[in-house]
Amino acid sequence: MQHFVKQAAAVSPATRPAPDGKPFLFSPQDLRRLIVPLIFEQALAMTVGMADTVMISAVGEAAVSGVSLVDMINNLVFAIFSALATGGAVVTSQYLGARHPRKARDSASQLLLTVLVLGLAVMLLTIAVKEPLLRLFFGGIEDDVMQNALIYFLISALSFPFLAVYNACAALFRSMGNAAVTLKTAVVVNIINVIGNAVGVFVLHLGTAGVALPSLISRAAGALILYVLLRRPRQEIYLSSFFVRPRWSVIRKILYIGIPSGTENGIFQLGRILVVSIIALFGTSQIAANGVANSLDSVGVIIGQATSLAMITVIGQCVGAGSEFQIHYYLKKILLITYIPSVILDVGLILFLNPILSVFSLSAEATALTWKLVAIHTGCAMFLWPLAFVFPNMLRACNDVRYTMIVSIASMFIFRIVLSYILGVNFGMGAVGVWIAMVVDWICRITFFLLRYRSGKWKKLAGLPTGS
Repeated sequence: MQHFVKQAAAVSPATRPAPDGKPFLFSPQDLRRLIVPLIFEQALAMTVGMADTVMISAVGEAAVSGVSLVDMINNLVFAIFSALATGGAVVTSQYLGARHPRKARDSASQLLLTVLVLGLAVMLLTIAVKEPLLRLFFGGIEDDVMQNALIYFLISALSFPFLAVYNACAALFRSMGNAAVTLKTAVVVNIINVIGNAVGVFVLHLGTAGVALPSLISRAAGALILYVLLRRPRQEIYLSSFFVRPRWSVIRKILYIGIPSGTENGIFQLGRILVVSIIALFGTSQIAANGVANSLDSVGVIIGQATSLAMITVIGQCVGAGSEFQIHYYLKKILLITYIPSVILDVGLILFLNPILSVFSLSAEATALTWKLVAIHTGCAMFLWPLAFVFPNMLRACNDVRYTMIVSIASMFIFRIVLSYILGVNFGMGAVGVWIAMVVDWICRITFFLLRYRSGKWKKLAGLPTGS
């Protein structure tokens, strides 16, 4: 894996100027130090997620279904936190690229304050409305699935403030190009989670709570570790004080990126919840197959998830430095880094799908459906996913967040929801029809994002000369 990153990242030395006369911001070593840890971090998260699914599958399909349904709502919350973290990362990356470290540190403090307040508010709201919310989205599910979902949702909500702080701190380290810290922390977090799950499920026999409690503990540990590490003053960005007064001028800059991104990501996840509510109409086996397929599909997009995070840091600093050439240059470089190993991973996943599925304790019907869903996703993702989800982060890093928000929301409602219902329910295709609609959504996104890139309208938002 590292070979592909090294090969694709072979850019001119950072000491030589780019054709626009400005020095290259990222050497091949800088890119490797940023991207390789992110790849392993995403691979670790994927592996642990699959381990969680395997362990909870030992409890029964009702537990798998309950956890997978709540994870749809959890992903909505995670998306909002990640979007705010992205807003902070864009602002701090641009300040670092413009060589304003004090402003970068100030924006970091304001980001931590913002996400902590939001995390506490979302936690309290979720606890208050957990059962009505689950019944709103998944009211047709069986009683045993609902009981597992309620247990998992309550414990998950307690971890939201820790998750918000963890995401923000991790984004700040990435904006400095230091992804190694987040990788090491992720290792510790996931060791706690996996061991805790094994003890909770197989030793204490806590069922759904046996996988929820370790997640709460591990997220709290991760947030504390990264916060303490951000207090070290020998870094470009560090936190000098625990108590921070809100500075609305800085918070507005973060929210300028964070709110559209949060709205986009939140509605995207909300759309996924509505889609899963459609799948819930087809029975427990299809819910379980959808949950397992989602876990397996994360394998093929590991590289893309890592490089999408790197895109924010790299392009953000290029914007801060005012170098349009490097924006184009690193965009193409990061896409190349994404495509080569992603194709290999996707092909490998399809080749070894049967032995992988044998690990999960699913019925024959659910196993057969999972195979179809993974084949649809993986076969198309190797060509479409990087352009649909990695590429638009270049536009976001250039402050072009409203356009990406509008495209994503429109495509989500038209294809992921409406077309899913038409294919899944009206045409009787079930979950297969839902996943075909997902691929159509990808194609729509790619079309409009490429048109925006070619138009050059993002340059004005990035503060670049529009005639260049």
